[in-house]
Amino acid sequence: MSGASGSQRPERDRAPGRPIAVRDVSGGPPAAPRWDPDWQGGADWRGGSGPLSLWLGEVGRPRRRVPRFEYKDDEAMERPFNWAQLRRLLAYVGPYRRLITMALIVTLIGSGTQLAIPYIMDLAVNNAVLPRRIGVLDQLSLIALVLYLIYWFCSRLRIRIMARVGQGVLRDLRESLYGNVQSLSLDFFDGRPAGKILVRITNDVNQLNQLFSSGIVNTLSNGFTVIGIIVVMLLMAWKLALLCFITIPGLLLLSTRMRRRIRQGWQLVRRKISNINAHLNESLQGIRVTQAFAQEEGNRLFFGEMNFDALESWLAAVRWSSLFRPLVELTGAVGMFIIFLVGTQQLRAGVITVGLLVAFTQYVNQFWNPISQLGDTYNTLLQAMASSERIFQYLDYRPAVVERAGAGELPRIEGRVVFEDVVFAYGGPPPAPDESRPAEKGRSHRDNALRGVSFVAEPGQTVALVGHTGAGKTSIINLVARFYDVTGGRVLIDGRDIRDVTVASLRGQIGMVLQETFIFAGTVRANIRYGRLEATDEEVEAAARSVYAHDFIAHLPQGYETEVQERGGRLSVGQRQLLSFARALLADPRVLILDEETSSIDTQTELLIQEALARLLKGRTAFVVAHRLSTIRGADQIIVLDHGRVLESGTHGELLAAGGAYAQLLRAQFRFMEQESAD
Repeated sequence: MSGASGSQRPERDRAPGRPIAVRDVSGGPPAAPRWDPDWQGGADWRGGSGPLSLWLGEVGRPRRRVPRFEYKDDEAMERPFNWAQLRRLLAYVGPYRRLITMALIVTLIGSGTQLAIPYIMDLAVNNAVLPRRIGVLDQLSLIALVLYLIYWFCSRLRIRIMARVGQGVLRDLRESLYGNVQSLSLDFFDGRPAGKILVRITNDVNQLNQLFSSGIVNTLSNGFTVIGIIVVMLLMAWKLALLCFITIPGLLLLSTRMRRRIRQGWQLVRRKISNINAHLNESLQGIRVTQAFAQEEGNRLFFGEMNFDALESWLAAVRWSSLFRPLVELTGAVGMFIIFLVGTQQLRAGVITVGLLVAFTQYVNQFWNPISQLGDTYNTLLQAMASSERIFQYLDYRPAVVERAGAGELPRIEGRVVFEDVVFAYGGPPPAPDESRPAEKGRSHRDNALRGVSFVAEPGQTVALVGHTGAGKTSIINLVARFYDVTGGRVLIDGRDIRDVTVASLRGQIGMVLQETFIFAGTVRANIRYGRLEATDEEVEAAARSVYAHDFIAHLPQGYETEVQERGGRLSVGQRQLLSFARALLADPRVLILDEETSSIDTQTELLIQEALARLLKGRTAFVVAHRLSTIRGADQIIVLDHGRVLESGTHGELLAAGGAYAQLLRAQFRFMEQESAD
């Protein structure tokens, strides 16, 4: 580690001909980073070399070593300030009109008392201090105290009311955003890290807190105060007031020019924080892989780079945001200088009184304070707009899988599933709502995950899908559950195109047991009941007994009430799979989709799983992405896939006798098993 600014990497560690990419925080625009893939481990730090950087302390960037992960920035939004979007944001305040009206009334009362206090000072100076009338001064002081108490009470009440409004609006926004994200199709999640989605629902929504909790009413309060002060000052001494206001046009012009940079700066901050959250989520999910390959140090360095990016973007945004208040204060200082310069001359000429000059200076101070607060609110608004653009972007997403107009409920099905010349490509646009569409124009047929797939699964049959990785097995089960829509052809269940029925009525009769068994944080009972939330405790336990999960559950510390960690960390692979069987059985689906677990498990658990699987499949149409030989042999129909096409189909005996692709796959599996046994 080299702590000094400008330190160089030791010669023994330097790869010849590979320049080092280091950004200096005190320098100009950063150069594009260049990678040296030969570097491994360690870290060099270089801070700013200027006097200010040295005085503030070293702030350095960790040098990147090997490119590890790439997180594409969210879409940069360069649109001008969107008033329609602001109105849309403020529409969420609608349900809280009564509270806001109450807050406005309280605010107006408080602002009125604030405006009256300088006038009381005018009366005190002219009618009590100069004539030395102590009794009058006592009375005016008591009035001023009462006004201050009223102002304090109104401010406190306004803060409490608006805190309730602000948190209510944030709750409503989170619910809307979460609800819409839950309804989106899988293609939305395929290209987005979970961490970035979490940022939109949590951080970006929280960023609106200050706007709704104080910004709205403060803006109205400060606006009322500014207008009131202008009126009072014009009535008291209009010439002096106009001289004081001469600096306002320049302030408005400068603030308009600063607006775009401030908004862009906070947009960049939100994108950088989004990247950090995406990396954090992925790092925590993959911590076992990280530790298994001893990549903790590399992850730390990569996170340090991302963290520094966020720091730089935040500092850049603050640099522009922090200019506004000093600009307002400078403008106010110029106005105050004009007051003293011209006011003293008018005082000598007898045009104004001492009390009026004192009150006028107080009004000038009060005038620039709400202007400065409006500047802070303006910065808050720009930050909120940067977050709201990201929020509304997700709120405006619509599922790729949409129900056709007039889609009806799917009645209780028998389970006959038909694929008719199905073509499917990931990432392609969904078909038109009223017709099937051939493959997307400009897309090569080689890009299709499925190419003209046709087969029939009769009710109660078990259909095993076999083939190499990328053959199209997962695509078929995704289409049966309508996680995606076909690009061409049709999928029918009991003779009805699945696009003609509601998604809920379709999926309500389909059960899924995936290879990566997902166990939620909670009790064992709650995880099984997830298959049918209204199920009784007896039904939950009966489902567990049917798939041979009851025995191991009974031996858990609290039985069915045992808390399992997220993703079932306390359970073995086999136990998690048995729980998923119980969950699927409790739902009693007519069509079952099963992606078999490939992890090695002990022989006893394997036998239990086989018996449980037999019970689960009984009487149901089942699509199994098969890895176990026993499952493949017992299937009523085996479909062999290769690069999105059906090579052959039939029973185990028929395909074995044909000596085609299935027989070759089977022989390869036998050779592997024999070699594994020999080892």
